[in-house]
Amino acid sequence: MEEDFFDEPIGIPETFSRMDRRKFFKITGGGIIIFFTAGDIPTLEAQRRGLGYPSDFNAYLRIKEDGTVDCFTGKIEMGQGVITSLAQMAAEELDVKLESIKMIMGVTAICPYDRGTWGSMTTRFFGPALRAAAAKARQVLLELAAEHLNAPVTGLMVENGVVSVKRKPTTGVSYGRLAKGKKITHTLQADAVEKAVADFKTVGVPALRTDSREKVTGSARFAGDIRYPGMLYARILRPPAHRARIRTLDTTAAEAMAGVLVVNQDDLVAVLHPDPETAGKALEVIEAEYDIPEEMVDDKNIFEHLLRVGRKSEEVDKKGSVAEGEKQSVDIFEETYFNSYVAHAPIEPHTAVANYENGKVELWVSTQSPFGDRAQVVDQLGMAEDDIRVRTPFVGGGFGGKSRNIQAIEAARLSKITGRPVQVAWTREEEFFHDTFRPAAVVKIRTGIDGEGRIVMWDYKVYFAGSRGAEQFYDIPNNLIKTTSGGWGGVSGSHPFATGPWRAPGANTNVFAKESHIDIMAAKAGIDPVEFRLMNLKDKRMIGVLKAAAEKFGWVPLKAPSGKGVGIALGIDSGTYVASMAEVEVDKKSGRVKVKRVICAQDMGLVINPAGAKIQMEGCITMGLGYALSEEVHFKGGKILDSNFDTYELPRFSWVPQIETVLIEAKDSPAQGGGEPPIINMGAVIANAIFDATGARLYQLPMTPERIRAALKS
Repeated sequence: MEEDFFDEPIGIPETFSRMDRRKFFKITGGGIIIFFTAGDIPTLEAQRRGLGYPSDFNAYLRIKEDGTVDCFTGKIEMGQGVITSLAQMAAEELDVKLESIKMIMGVTAICPYDRGTWGSMTTRFFGPALRAAAAKARQVLLELAAEHLNAPVTGLMVENGVVSVKRKPTTGVSYGRLAKGKKITHTLQADAVEKAVADFKTVGVPALRTDSREKVTGSARFAGDIRYPGMLYARILRPPAHRARIRTLDTTAAEAMAGVLVVNQDDLVAVLHPDPETAGKALEVIEAEYDIPEEMVDDKNIFEHLLRVGRKSEEVDKKGSVAEGEKQSVDIFEETYFNSYVAHAPIEPHTAVANYENGKVELWVSTQSPFGDRAQVVDQLGMAEDDIRVRTPFVGGGFGGKSRNIQAIEAARLSKITGRPVQVAWTREEEFFHDTFRPAAVVKIRTGIDGEGRIVMWDYKVYFAGSRGAEQFYDIPNNLIKTTSGGWGGVSGSHPFATGPWRAPGANTNVFAKESHIDIMAAKAGIDPVEFRLMNLKDKRMIGVLKAAAEKFGWVPLKAPSGKGVGIALGIDSGTYVASMAEVEVDKKSGRVKVKRVICAQDMGLVINPAGAKIQMEGCITMGLGYALSEEVHFKGGKILDSNFDTYELPRFSWVPQIETVLIEAKDSPAQGGGEPPIINMGAVIANAIFDATGARLYQLPMTPERIRAALKS
């Protein structure tokens, strides 16, 4: 397709219904189409049940007449940099320049099905499928070139998209020339072989992000930048609390305003106008009274509530006998850890633009799951899947929160009702109200060490955070891990509002509890925190990152609390091993913490883009300062008391410490996730550094000045 996927939208061509090969070729025009399928695209019902990914892969690559390559993926770009790293993988296997690859992402009509962009799964699961497809495409082109050059495939070489006879570089033919006029797939005569790591020229080389210029100059397009002729801006009536119900409603004043459309259909009450400010003023004059359920749960007693309602317990790991471990212990440690609800607070609020026309709807959505959005709109509007097209421009941050997209349904419904294009862009207040917060959670740990300081017993129970990050990597003979109440999503009635995944869901909670507890044992045993971990580890990869971090940090053995204000934490997430060290300064009078320095070492296997990986590490560390020190949702029953950043405090530029990163070279290991791992250690590493500085142990996240002052007093 010659269309620029960030150009002004003009509606849905009829060719964007479910496509057979003829329709696909008609849309894409000239060029060789490489279409590989390892299993059928999941049915709509399978999508609803979450089946089909990652076991089913589809990769589309179009080699165009000018030699450039379109790469289609159901993944989306929300700042994590896969627009670059995926292009590097394709460029590597095709033997073309990185700038020759154009990523076309998250367009449901022409991209392969994908469950969603989350869990640091893009590189780990879609990456291998893309590399395999690109390797096959290269083999196709080699075989076509062999016919063109009248030479055996084994006698050919490729450089920057030009195939030539070995030792005769002047006798070459470009991919573009081979692609000219070709509209059919080519049956491979030989198996395609992916490149060996030793032959890489693009993968593993630091690359400037391919979207850098757009992001820096402001030309990058987001859902809120999309405009249709005659588009209306919608403002939607929201209740004052979750589960509140309208008792009386009067929209007379809004209906009297010039040009204002009022929609009151089922549970949707909205005002629409060509000017967003006028729509906002119309919303203000609607009079509504609500029945608000009386609820006793708030941000002060939520942990008691969760322990009371948490009944469903699941054993996720067991080794040896806790009872036997207790007999071997000379010291027993029993503590409880807490973390509060946390908002995603992305820079870009949830936004969607919908255009319902001629029985079809086109949606531009800030989403992590374009195919999931399509399925939800199918359910809500009663339309056929073929008649709904979701397009995903750049997304301004998701962190798990844009896996749920009410705004897409609202925009689609309003466009169908009014017959006009509609934009729904949540205000910051709506963003906080409708967010699926990271769930509040409780962790109870009971452990024991023997006379030599070895951990011999580990009894771990986590409530409402799930097991991610709770997995045991220490060498403990008697280990028991249990989860209660169904993981990060909670169970019906457990939480006063919706909860959901928040960057490395559950792992931040679990690593905070685990690594704080490890430090408590090390301090009681009088052993240096690094040495204590090493003597309880056998995992070579974890030992490797720990030693690398300690060397970079210049760690000097100590017994905590030493007064230096240094801490350490270890974790594994998305297949990546992470060791973090931090230095902090604590103002004991105010309770404020200044994080001065953070070292992060990680082993993520093959690193596709070292520059991008380091940026992700720095971003995780900076974001992690928030959940560790300040971010907390305050509420009373279903009423959310934080509606903006005046009370919900994000990390500021002035908070950012000196950050140093270390990437362990592991080229022969499969590439692992990089979008989340470094964030999981931030709560624990800062808590341990605060303890080393002050002797005060913090058991609840975030570690606010008030909580630090209270800990110092106790």
